[in-house]
Amino acid sequence: MGRGKIEIKRIENSTNRQVTYSKRRNGIFKKAQELTVLCDAKVSLIMFSSTGKFHEFISPTTSTISLSL
Repeated sequence: MGRGKIEIKRIENSTNRQVTYSKRRNGIFKKAQELTVLCDAKVSLIMFSSTGKFHEFISPTTSTISLSL
């Protein structure tokens, strides 16, 4: 049996929110890496957590990226 549907809304508990962010971040990085390998796509992914931490994924074949915020 599959998982139940969840309501998409902000998680109020900060600990639960951080755990969910970490798990989903790892999942989206894995999907980006799979897309790079399977489809020979150039993928760049930049994420900022609510605490201001910076996470990035850049496929090995992608050249240097300049980012201005």
